[in-house]
Amino acid sequence: MAQKLLRIENPAGTTAQADWCSTLAGFAVTTVRNLFEASAALSRQEFDCVLISGEAADNIARDALEAVHAVDPLLPVVVWNPEMSAAEAVRLVRAGAYYCLGYRDGMEALRDWLESAMEETRGRRRAQDRTSNSEPWRSLLVGESRAMQAVVETIRLIGGRRCTVLIGGETGTGKELAARALHMAGPRASQPLVAINCSALPENLLETELFGHVKGAFTGAIQTRVGRFEQAHKGTMFLDEVGDMPPELQAKLLRVLQDREIQRVGSSETIKVDVRVIAATNVNLLERVRQGSFREDLYYRLNVVPLEMPPLRKRGRDITLLTEHFVRKICQSEDLPVKKVTPEAMDALCNCSWPGNVRQLENSVEMAVVLSGDREVLFANDFGLPSSTPINVIPFENAPMPVSASEGMDFETAVSHFERSILEKALQQTAGNKTAAAELLGLKRTTLIMKLRSFGTLPAVCVAQ
Repeated sequence: MAQKLLRIENPAGTTAQADWCSTLAGFAVTTVRNLFEASAALSRQEFDCVLISGEAADNIARDALEAVHAVDPLLPVVVWNPEMSAAEAVRLVRAGAYYCLGYRDGMEALRDWLESAMEETRGRRRAQDRTSNSEPWRSLLVGESRAMQAVVETIRLIGGRRCTVLIGGETGTGKELAARALHMAGPRASQPLVAINCSALPENLLETELFGHVKGAFTGAIQTRVGRFEQAHKGTMFLDEVGDMPPELQAKLLRVLQDREIQRVGSSETIKVDVRVIAATNVNLLERVRQGSFREDLYYRLNVVPLEMPPLRKRGRDITLLTEHFVRKICQSEDLPVKKVTPEAMDALCNCSWPGNVRQLENSVEMAVVLSGDREVLFANDFGLPSSTPINVIPFENAPMPVSASEGMDFETAVSHFERSILEKALQQTAGNKTAAAELLGLKRTTLIMKLRSFGTLPAVCVAQ
């Protein structure tokens, strides 16, 4: 299905009609001439992007932008005006425009920005579609990157099974959300999901929490208590930070996994439990096995199906979706109108390394929303971002230099040659897919395209989409 573009056109524009036909080829274009017609079109159908085109006066573009966002605050708006000043472009972007193009930008660049804006819209709508009744668990996992798609597909495959799952990943990557999604994706969704953090309690308390105890089992045991495994009967037991479980409890957990039965502390009676076990850890359990602090047989019992949650630095294209999700979530919880994030702020967020992963991003968004007060727009400095962030280095083979320094090659030539070789290598590794190559390099797709164009003709693999 063709992508839908609403074009708000200034009739006084001087661009040839043939140029527009070529630039907008393949889009389902609805053209209007004023704000009244634009509002009517937006109320009748859903668009993927809005283009404000022509040598319109500054206030007309601002009014059009405001009218569009009054209907859909997340709909991207691209402004094309050859006579637009740099100051006006900055004002429009701060007001929420997706991108502004002026006299230095050609129609090919305009096409690239329209495609980029529509790609973001499609990603956002795919994420919203998956919150339907068919997959309610999908709303827990925000993201459309290849790394997250792999997680989603794994959950789809194993959600309905009873197999034990070991979720790995750095702190803050969303391991508990993945466990909840696994629980909701299967037939046990209507039964309880019981979670416990194995590192949060001392050994003696952890055992009674897991397995329960009988009256008189120890001082203070004035009545019989049901443990977490019994509470999770017919449902799911989630063991967070399982790598920190004491050795003696590891042996008892192994028995539960093997025999599906428990013994309360102070009792010799065995109790059968029907529980699916999901464990999570942010440490290397195999390394713990080698160190002798984690049982090897328990590791293999837990690691029936491994599920690795990717760090945020490998989910570059998800940062925009996650930021918008957290802004909506936090604004709703604080009973505030949904705020907008400026494109400059979004670029800054996308360029951060996020060592604390999704949890750190959510905390940063919450700080921005709370400290922005009544302001409707969030700027980069609202998020408390570091002044400089580490750059992800992609390991590439050393590129051969075209000439030696002694033959007169200057610094700019060397840098340009090296940058070109990196772009070519990324495109070769991704079979020419520009979106995948941009994700690999940590660039926006449009930035990659502009860099490719600046180098002229590249090998055939580099021109694939």
